[in-house]
Amino acid sequence: MVHDRTGGQPRWEGGDLVQAVAYDNLIPGYGTRNTLNLRLWASRPTRQLDMALFNAGDYQGALEARQRSENITSVLYPNDESYSGKELRLKQQYFLVAATLRDILERFRRTGRPIAEMNEHVCIQLNDTHPALGIPELVRLLVDQEHLSWDKAWDVTTGIYAYTNHTVLPEALEEWDVDMFEVMLPRHMELIYQINHRFLQEVSEFFAGDSRRLEEMSIIKEPPLPPALGDKKIRMAHLAIVGCHRVNGVAEIHTEILRTATFRSFYYLWPAKFCNVTNGVTPRRWLQLANPLLAALISDILMGDAWRGDFALVTELRQHARDPAAQARWRAAGGPTLARATCSCSRRSSRPARMRRGSLQAARARPARRAHT
Repeated sequence: MVHDRTGGQPRWEGGDLVQAVAYDNLIPGYGTRNTLNLRLWASRPTRQLDMALFNAGDYQGALEARQRSENITSVLYPNDESYSGKELRLKQQYFLVAATLRDILERFRRTGRPIAEMNEHVCIQLNDTHPALGIPELVRLLVDQEHLSWDKAWDVTTGIYAYTNHTVLPEALEEWDVDMFEVMLPRHMELIYQINHRFLQEVSEFFAGDSRRLEEMSIIKEPPLPPALGDKKIRMAHLAIVGCHRVNGVAEIHTEILRTATFRSFYYLWPAKFCNVTNGVTPRRWLQLANPLLAALISDILMGDAWRGDFALVTELRQHARDPAAQARWRAAGGPTLARATCSCSRRSSRPARMRRGSLQAARARPARRAHT
């Protein structure tokens, strides 16, 4: 880190230079002209070969930088039991969020709108805490490179990010060693300290005189007494909650546990920030991929494909439940051997109805060998 003595913004210098190469995967919608783009990233070296080392006879060293760069994305979520594994995983997390945010910023600039209005047009959903490093990275870009004030940069950042939690056990929540951050991402560590300082000021005002809340809610987990070297941790879930405008669980009971147990103090502080978004597989898409024959039969019985866009329409299968011919065709398409068949489907449910004996809808779908979503 280089700090300008004149009071300017600090500069982050040194480290490895890595090139991010984008790979676009088109995801078409069903029965529409809409196609989404899923952009993936691969790490590549800025130089394929260090000719100076090669000419000096150090052939292994000449290729080392290339291999080190490509290792970043060679395996997703590398084993982090060893220190080198932790380093590689942290590099990977930073590489992916840094490449994505630069891409988002560049696309937004093309709209001609001010960067300060970015939160009105862009939303980033954090799928658990692995990409939570994007919060201090976006603050860094806005403050150090776009020259926004801290308060404005923080408003933009929190307006952009939302967080989906998948873990309710406190001991399973992601944490990173402060020592490692200070070595590998020193500017981000500075920003996290600043974020935590401002957050704890709000906590101390809301829970006046309750020092236990400060320790419990702090983004920085202090080591137990007596302190052990390297025990200071960054609680990534806490960073995600503080840096996002929405926090959701993926089921009603899951979200309730977050509110009443895992993040209870955060819920007391920001009750409106927590909400539930039930997760699950879209049944109409699952059925079409898992058993195309059964999907075709449903279209034939219902005389159309409208159900593929509105799954509640499969309730019309009820009127065919006792038809022997329909039952025979159902079994041939992969359904169970049944003497009776009925069908139930709730318009309010986005999940497949549970399989029951005697249910026409209970047809066991043949799993596809390969399914891409």
